[in-house]
Amino acid sequence: MEKSRKIYDTAFKVNAVKLSYERNNLSAYAKELGITSAQLYRWRKEYNEYGPGSFPGNGSLKQTEEQKIIAKLQKQLKEKDLEHEILKKAISIISKNDR
Repeated sequence: MEKSRKIYDTAFKVNAVKLSYERNNLSAYAKELGITSAQLYRWRKEYNEYGPGSFPGNGSLKQTEEQKIIAKLQKQLKEKDLEHEILKKAISIISKNDR
């Protein structure tokens, strides 16, 4: 018999992490929540590292605010490079037709 994998939403994880700092016995707290203590420790570590950007969902990247800004700027740079290449090719085509 296969165990089905439980999926917890972001709000549950964030609340579990915040409340875990108020508890002394994390393994007992994890049992109350129906999760393993290893899961709770992993969630705490992730929340400490990424803060509000933790637990983004399936397939999403966990990024700090700085990483999000860098990704946005890299995307803009790639778009500008593409525009520049298109203009260079257009100029060369137009200048050939003028002769």
